[in-house]
Amino acid sequence: MKKSLSVLFGILALVCSSFGHADDYTQTKYPIVLVHGVFGFDSILGADYFYKIPYEIQRSAAGQKVFVASVSAANSHEVRGAQLAEYVEEVLAITQAEKVNLIGHSQGGPTSRYVASMYPEMIASVTTVGGVNWGSPVADVIRKIPTNSLPETVIAAVANGVGKLIRFLSGSSSELPIDSVNALNSLTTPGTLAFNQRYPEGVPERYCGEKQALAENNVYYFSWSGATEFTNVFDPIDYVFKVTGLAFNGEPNDGLVSACSSHLGYVINDSYDINHLDQINHSFGMSDLFETDPITIYRNHANRLKNYGL
Repeated sequence: MKKSLSVLFGILALVCSSFGHADDYTQTKYPIVLVHGVFGFDSILGADYFYKIPYEIQRSAAGQKVFVASVSAANSHEVRGAQLAEYVEEVLAITQAEKVNLIGHSQGGPTSRYVASMYPEMIASVTTVGGVNWGSPVADVIRKIPTNSLPETVIAAVANGVGKLIRFLSGSSSELPIDSVNALNSLTTPGTLAFNQRYPEGVPERYCGEKQALAENNVYYFSWSGATEFTNVFDPIDYVFKVTGLAFNGEPNDGLVSACSSHLGYVINDSYDINHLDQINHSFGMSDLFETDPITIYRNHANRLKNYGL
């Protein structure tokens, strides 16, 4: 009987080890740095912007830490990019790694692209998640509001106030400037197209196109996104995305970015049944029950980076 129990416990231990936290499924060669979007943060009052994602990547990375960058909650791609470059330098100094893998959500996408374009020697890969790579009609609509109703100064003051509150609650440095007008201009279609002219790496030749993963600056580019605004009746933000989704005139979108606008480099998937907030596993994990869990998508991508030797 004792021998049978020993064998049973041995089998159970083997099975548990196969699915446990000691494997190296997400063990990339270079550290992963997550980059938040506009009005984003690393953590506020214990709630992470990338909800549970860093931990779930780390748990199968043999002790390797996943970093979450701190950049301005609202500013231009270039200003945020310069801040991110400094953060990456700190990560390289701490880890003694040669490069990092950047994964940027929403405006975190072009923010990451700026760093890879300016400092390719520090970057192994850039992955944009719901990235604003060809502009957003929602930003275009909002940008027109001051000419039709409220003065721009009033709107800017309110938006900057929100950004400063986020900065305060997240404990970010007051040296990270807030400029909502610059942020909005960067996210419009004209602003993004001008940005693409200056930093073209990984950008397809045409809207909704694709490119190979490896770009001319020796950095790998990947992208993935969702194509559904409404995914969970219990998530109040989904109702907002249902309204903002009207700006796309029927084009598949995640509530803030069209599926085609998210394209950059090698397109992993642009039609997940997830919206812009689901892409960072919010609101607190409320997403489509019948779609791949967002955390799993991140873990699978970390494994992809590992298999690329990144």
